[in-house]
Amino acid sequence: MTTTTRRSLLSRLLRASAFLGAALTVGLAAAQTHKPIRLLVGFPPGGGSDAIARTLSEKLKDELGVPVVVENRPGAGGQIAAQALKASVPDGTTLFITHDHTISILPQVVKNPGYDPVRDFVPVGGFATFVNAFAVSGGTPAKSFGDYVNWVRTAGRGKGAVGIPAPASTPEFLVKLIGQKYQIDLVSAPYRGSAPMMADMLGNQIGAGVASVQDFIENHKAGKVRVVGVLGTKRQAAMPDVPTFDEMGLKGFEDLPYYGIYAPTGTPQKFITEFSIALSKVVAMPEVREHLTAMGLTVGYMTPQQLATRQTAYTDAWTRIIKTSGFVAQ
Repeated sequence: MTTTTRRSLLSRLLRASAFLGAALTVGLAAAQTHKPIRLLVGFPPGGGSDAIARTLSEKLKDELGVPVVVENRPGAGGQIAAQALKASVPDGTTLFITHDHTISILPQVVKNPGYDPVRDFVPVGGFATFVNAFAVSGGTPAKSFGDYVNWVRTAGRGKGAVGIPAPASTPEFLVKLIGQKYQIDLVSAPYRGSAPMMADMLGNQIGAGVASVQDFIENHKAGKVRVVGVLGTKRQAAMPDVPTFDEMGLKGFEDLPYYGIYAPTGTPQKFITEFSIALSKVVAMPEVREHLTAMGLTVGYMTPQQLATRQTAYTDAWTRIIKTSGFVAQ
């Protein structure tokens, strides 16, 4: 090899080394700007929303290349978590995973919830719909909803207490409407989330509860509680033997509640798009779909626009139901 050739080769190696060093420096700088993402949950650990958030966060971190940390902010039916989202810096590091209650119901039943979901939040993407269910504890003799009604009329002299995960929630209105339909005096007993309600049901401290299917399904399968009715027009794949209230004559609940992820207003569109695309990929994973379906969800990705449309339709439907019930915001 000539001296000139050696010099040329050395020059190319030095240039390649400099380029690689610069690329590594840029890569490290970019990695350092990727802060962990907080995924706020408005209910305690152990409930359905918490389990769903943890299932998604594990896969989202792989898709996004940054940690996605579930942060529980329980209380007031998700109101505390929603307020925390509003107060967060809109830099793409704080998101809120929630179902319909905090977005569509709470702002109608609480005079000053501390946030306006339309003004203060932007939809990032949806991933499922679900139905609410009526379940009885193992301490009751009821094997069906009809059995439960008869048990309340006889053992309870027409009165019964039904647990709900939060006050002024969809389950509370359902308890009232079910009581009116079957002419029994059902009183809602509000809890701070589904986990403490379930603990009382398992301990036979309360005879029945209304919550989402995913809150009941594991204990239903284990025979510790019995789901005796689900809302909606179709039986659930995870519990096909359980009849719908539509079958039993309780109409008007065809618009299904939903799960979605929200960011504070002002979050860069680039981040919202990237996260939503990552969510679509995670929701399409067979293991994720199977797991969420087994929890009682009907899984299906919704774009930010589709989530916004569902949110509006569901809010309008429940505006009519709440107004008809005579409920006054408190």
